[in-house]
Amino acid sequence: MGRPTTREDRQAALRALPSVDQLLKRLEGDNVAAQLPRARVVVAVRECVAAERHRLLDGVRAGSRPSAPDPDRLVEQIVRALSQAGAFSLAPLINATGVVLHTNLGRAILSPLALDRLSRVASAYSNLELDVAEKERGSRYAHVDGLLRRLTGAEDALVVNNNAAAVLLALESLARGKEVVVSRGELIEIGGEFRIPDIMRRSGAILREVGTTNRTHLKDYADAIGPETALLLKVHTSNYRILGFTAQVTARELAELGRQRGIPVMEDLGSGCLLDLRPYGFPYEPTVPEAVAAEVDVVTFSGDKLLGGPQAGIVVGRAGLVERLKRNPLNRALRIDKLTLAALEATLYAYEAGTARETLPVLRMLTEPLPSVHRRAKRLLRGLSPVTQRALGARLVEERAQVGGGALPMVELPTVAVALTGRPAEELDRALRTGDPPVIARILEDRLLLDCRTVQTAEVPLLARALSRLAERLAF
Repeated sequence: MGRPTTREDRQAALRALPSVDQLLKRLEGDNVAAQLPRARVVVAVRECVAAERHRLLDGVRAGSRPSAPDPDRLVEQIVRALSQAGAFSLAPLINATGVVLHTNLGRAILSPLALDRLSRVASAYSNLELDVAEKERGSRYAHVDGLLRRLTGAEDALVVNNNAAAVLLALESLARGKEVVVSRGELIEIGGEFRIPDIMRRSGAILREVGTTNRTHLKDYADAIGPETALLLKVHTSNYRILGFTAQVTARELAELGRQRGIPVMEDLGSGCLLDLRPYGFPYEPTVPEAVAAEVDVVTFSGDKLLGGPQAGIVVGRAGLVERLKRNPLNRALRIDKLTLAALEATLYAYEAGTARETLPVLRMLTEPLPSVHRRAKRLLRGLSPVTQRALGARLVEERAQVGGGALPMVELPTVAVALTGRPAEELDRALRTGDPPVIARILEDRLLLDCRTVQTAEVPLLARALSRLAERLAF
């Protein structure tokens, strides 16, 4: 055992610790620190000094003689921490996972038109809630509800900040204190453990489950309707599938039952698709216009999944019912801002103009032919020198990508990736994730895969440079 720690030992160790002011003076000529707010630099310096203080005192308590702090080493640590954090926390990165609608990576990439509209609306005053012709207060929803009516065939439309909010608002507006009949096989859970029964409870509606997990019949709904029934709810299982011995009621059948009994019918489509994707090799996925044509009274869906726009919750349906949602005071708490409206209007315009598949990045990535993905992957590989290719063990492989975002869970997209096998996959993955720009790839069977279905054409040179820098670091 070492001798007991004395006060003098602790003081001697701390005397060698540079002060915050001393380290700040050493940082005055550093380019990284000069580009950041001084308050942030001060916080980084204090955190470094505190960590060093703990190191010294822990060493003293253990009976050892910790090495004296090296101010130059501390400055390097601070600069490295500031550089890795960057000026902004929310920053672009390269998605090489092969998951097109990656929830953790921001889901849909906006189109060039949407980005242009965002810039124009954000950099000037706008007619967000002004009827310019009459010089009277207007409605923010007027900028998109006409587009939504034309594209879906619905009588009216409303947009809120996400689809969970749309479902909550609809249930609270139409069924608070009353029963909502829904199939047990459709009590879905979306990301973040957000469940339909939980949303229903928050809305004040009373859940009435019918059928079984795998089989629900029209008679189950009919038998459940009573004096307290306010709504028949159908939920599209967009993020999972039940296969085998199954039975479910179609939206059209449920809508017909609702009309016969005088009960509104609502369908939550989740992802929400305006195009039939079957011509591009996808399985059948119900579209919003189909739900409206089936005479479903209220349809809810997301704006940032298969639609390919910004995060939003969209409601379309019968005018009288949608109007009840608009008048609900909760609607103001859930409403979208001008930037979301600008991006959503541009996204919907692409559908109206017939250019959605070519101009919306999500649809373009989902439907891009395999030879086109292969050419992009080959271009990436050619961008690496032979030395880099050997160091990283880089080669082309055919793989399967995913749609993601809780949409089309059974669909796998053919893709081409650059596989790296020169070092352990975890090591390569960590190095690319912490680079500039960060690259997020996926690990499969101890290979790091850079899936080129989700790597944008303009990102190929950036990714090639990141891989070249990685190979250079590995050489030392």
